[in-house]
Amino acid sequence: MSLFREHGFNPRTDLGQNFLIDINLVEFAVRAADISKDDLILEVGTGTGGMTTFLAAQAAHVVSVEVDPKMFSLATHVTRNCHNITLINRDILHNKNTLSPEIVALLRQEIHRRPDGQFKLVANLPYNVATPVISNLVASDLPWSAIVATIQLELGEKMIAEPRTSSYSALSVWLQSQCSVQIIRRLPPQVFWPRPKVHSAIVSLRRHDGRGGRIEDRPFFLDFIRRLFHQRRKLMRTVLCGMYRKQLSKTDVDAVLAELGQGSKSRADQLDVTTLLRLANHFYRAVNERPDRESTLTCR
Repeated sequence: MSLFREHGFNPRTDLGQNFLIDINLVEFAVRAADISKDDLILEVGTGTGGMTTFLAAQAAHVVSVEVDPKMFSLATHVTRNCHNITLINRDILHNKNTLSPEIVALLRQEIHRRPDGQFKLVANLPYNVATPVISNLVASDLPWSAIVATIQLELGEKMIAEPRTSSYSALSVWLQSQCSVQIIRRLPPQVFWPRPKVHSAIVSLRRHDGRGGRIEDRPFFLDFIRRLFHQRRKLMRTVLCGMYRKQLSKTDVDAVLAELGQGSKSRADQLDVTTLLRLANHFYRAVNERPDRESTLTCR
């Protein structure tokens, strides 16, 4: 807080800036990432540079991204004696579905320089970008191995949610299909400044290649679950007939559902991750086996 007073500016709520002021929790998050001297770390939301310096002490290199020019200037000063940090003043997101191509290109270069290390995201993520940053990193072809991040507790609960619960969503399915996801610490508002109106959590995601390997087409799968859960209250057969009305007849849809033992009364939020993944793979094959199909399969 004294740093802000000294430099004459305040946290920006429009950028989701809530700074983790409990040093013990910063150290806890860094330890949870199991960082080695060969690892490359991506941090999103440099803030004052406090976590950045902890990461730099453990890792081979840290790429830290900060969109706020004032915070970037402050962090540059705080980390000036650390020579294994690259600070970037720009938005990590190109749009809500894509990471910045320039930052991805830089990360690829740094990964190539460290073939013996692992690539991890470790950050106190700004609340307003937490979902797209994590979801898009998982969707990318970057070889990340772990994510340890501070996020809103509500978002963490969505990540670990099970079928037939109100928090179960496309995000739950997308992450659990490819990662082991855990909430490793719940955080009260008072460990942040300024205090948010919600509780937070530190989450740990570990890449699970065995699960991801069962996905026949990842862009199709992501599009499939997003569209399916967009109408989660409707019967799944009705939604699927609408989704693929240009490619499949209702008879075709019924045949796929019957093959997987799903009746006409099933709903998306009743199905576990494995079943939804199998369903997506079957529809991917059914749609792409149609010679007269029209391509409408983009990630939304």
